[in-house]
Amino acid sequence: MTWMDTAAELRASRVPAVLVTLAAVRGHAPREAGAKLIVTADDLHGTIGGGNLEMTAVTRAREILASESSSAPEMLTLRLNDKAPAKYGRQCCGGEVNVLLEPLPVPASVAIFGIGNIGLELTRILARHDIDVHVSDSRPEHLEELDRLEPPVAAIHREFAVVGEEVLTVLPAGTHVLIMTHDHAEDLHLCDAALTRGDLGSIGLIGSSAKWQRFRKNLIAEGHTPETVDTIDCPIGLSDLPGKQPATIALSVAADLLTRMG
Repeated sequence: MTWMDTAAELRASRVPAVLVTLAAVRGHAPREAGAKLIVTADDLHGTIGGGNLEMTAVTRAREILASESSSAPEMLTLRLNDKAPAKYGRQCCGGEVNVLLEPLPVPASVAIFGIGNIGLELTRILARHDIDVHVSDSRPEHLEELDRLEPPVAAIHREFAVVGEEVLTVLPAGTHVLIMTHDHAEDLHLCDAALTRGDLGSIGLIGSSAKWQRFRKNLIAEGHTPETVDTIDCPIGLSDLPGKQPATIALSVAADLLTRMG
């Protein structure tokens, strides 16, 4: 398996990693320039030569993974001689190497429930970003509309489900959920299921203030605390972007969501 295969597998499994590359080698070193190693919190894939060189890079890679804040590449310069600092044992190859560490973060995850006019436009916008997009609808003919989209950058996951809660319960933790089905009863069930999970990135519900007041009352009656219910955003989108055309609403919702995801 190549390092590209490993990186693709880790991404598909939503496992964050750091790609470590010997970017430059001067003099003698255990591996040639271009050698690669992929580091996760619990595993290593490949090698850049072992010893102090590799363990120093692995330690820094895992510090990056633990920080969960930095996604910028870093460069380390390490000397391989008996006078150089060596926390993990000395290497006397005599050369010097530059090691590039590139974070391979887990992509953001978004789920759209309801592929009507607005849901389709929203999917069209989000599909142009490097994220995972889950789209669910109980109407298979609406999911077929996704075939009309341009080839996406995003990984698009189609989920046909008569009961949308079945999809919602298996979404990755931290997923941002947008609820906009054709059925208000289905919307309410999805809101209830989303609040029950408790580990989602955000929950957005399309609709008016009047709709939200009815939903809020019903969700509290179902046993959710007012504080928990109020974590749902409704109406969704940017309040200062007017217009009721589907494309305008989708643009507003996407802009607000992308701001939340940083």
